[in-house]
Amino acid sequence: MSGHVTELVVFTLLFVLVSGMGFVASRWRRPDDLASLKEWGLGGRSFGSWITWFLVGGDLYTAYTFVAVPALVFSAGALGFYALPYTVVVYPLVFLVLARMWSVSHVHGFVTPADFVRARFGSPTLALAVAITGLVATMPYIALQLVGIEAVLKAMGITGHLPIVIAFAILAAYTYQSGLRAPALIAFVKDALIYIVILAAVIYIPAQLGGWDSIFDAAKAKFDATPAQGDGYLLNAGNQLQYVTLAFGSALALFLYPHSLTGVLASKNRNVIKRNMSALPAYSFVLGLIALLGFMAIAAGTKPVVGENGKADANTIVPVLFDQMFPDWFAGVAYAAVGIGALVPAAIMSIAAANLFTRNIYREYLNKDATDSQEAKVSKIVSLVVKVGAVLCILLLDPQFSIDLQLIGGVIILQTLPSVALGLYTRWFHRSGLIAGWAAGLASGMWMLYLIPNPASGKQHFGGSAFGLSNLGFDTRMTVYAGFLALIVNLAVAALGTLLFRAAKVADGDDATARDDYFADEGEPKVKDLDLTGSH
Repeated sequence: MSGHVTELVVFTLLFVLVSGMGFVASRWRRPDDLASLKEWGLGGRSFGSWITWFLVGGDLYTAYTFVAVPALVFSAGALGFYALPYTVVVYPLVFLVLARMWSVSHVHGFVTPADFVRARFGSPTLALAVAITGLVATMPYIALQLVGIEAVLKAMGITGHLPIVIAFAILAAYTYQSGLRAPALIAFVKDALIYIVILAAVIYIPAQLGGWDSIFDAAKAKFDATPAQGDGYLLNAGNQLQYVTLAFGSALALFLYPHSLTGVLASKNRNVIKRNMSALPAYSFVLGLIALLGFMAIAAGTKPVVGENGKADANTIVPVLFDQMFPDWFAGVAYAAVGIGALVPAAIMSIAAANLFTRNIYREYLNKDATDSQEAKVSKIVSLVVKVGAVLCILLLDPQFSIDLQLIGGVIILQTLPSVALGLYTRWFHRSGLIAGWAAGLASGMWMLYLIPNPASGKQHFGGSAFGLSNLGFDTRMTVYAGFLALIVNLAVAALGTLLFRAAKVADGDDATARDDYFADEGEPKVKDLDLTGSH
């Protein structure tokens, strides 16, 4: 740590600055009363285009993205660039879903995707399945923000978990006090730092390494020399299908995460959503530049930090590259960008998880007559519990296990697509068919992930997301994203189950929540006398 004093001072000062902003946020755009989920958990549903752009962008492009995407490019090459088409195609896809979801949620007071499912299909069981799925998928995602901060600390020579515990204790305190307003305000600083650091990196580092020709030549030489089938300077016949399905499956999953929807529902009207879906691809450009850091690290001969267990931590590639190439003071700024990049999404994720528990477990099953104030209080407490759980994941588990959990989380959250995304446009699916499809999708997804080894780490199971088609009897080395196949199973079972349940005349939700007339084809939804929230 003695050689990183300047970096540590700059990092600490910026971290303290944004923490102070987190506490001040409770007075920013302050309502008369924060004691409701609408105010504490959704910022009063009052955020305009600029705030929403920074909030949603800060929510989706996390500290883990900053370290993991270039680390994947560093180790696997072209496959790591799947993040680019994934973030390009996601916005037109979710444009079809989010404006409509905002309208329905705005009229009927929905706070979570499970709220919508409960009303749309008249099924508390299906809503509970969606809520639990969201909670399970979100928890490891929060833990991974800690992995990002830990990578920066390791690059500065700081070991031990105490700094992580302190950082998340501060995060927990200002999130408890300010709710969604805290990450919304901090997101401005976080995104500004990321843009500054990345633009500086793609100009300054190539100049130090002899230009882009030298960088790409070094990357090509590295991957040409490796015998592995899954990596390469370019995609090959074995991983092209994996690349396409991983990009498309990840795009479908991205806005199914509860924290993605939380940022969107905080917007004040549909036009804000539309403008953001048009402007958010600017983040995709930055993500492409972030991915190129992996090739820069190859050309610079960067070596990851070796942990106390004797294993190299691939997540430290970017922080070590910054340490190698930047002056100490700017390396400190870059580290702060990564560290602060963990605070915004971690806060939103914990709020989204708390809202799920409060609305779809506490209110549905424990206290049906809960007041707004009681809901807000429970959500605040649960948000603290969620953060403690994330810290315990880092303290008690191998960080690699947290990464594996996040991999599983993507496959899991995809299984809510028929109920949430398709449910916005059709109620053709029978609620029992959707439950059967959800269960079949989860089971098949877990089975496929279990069969995937990782020769590099010696793991026999849960070693990645690239499922070999040879496991299904095909004579090929091609792989496909396990979550994509699991979703196909889900949809097939849900459709077949719907036909069977309808043929057997099995009841399908109560009449009040079975109607389509609370949707409007265009613009704001028509407000009917129908009260879809009364069944809560």
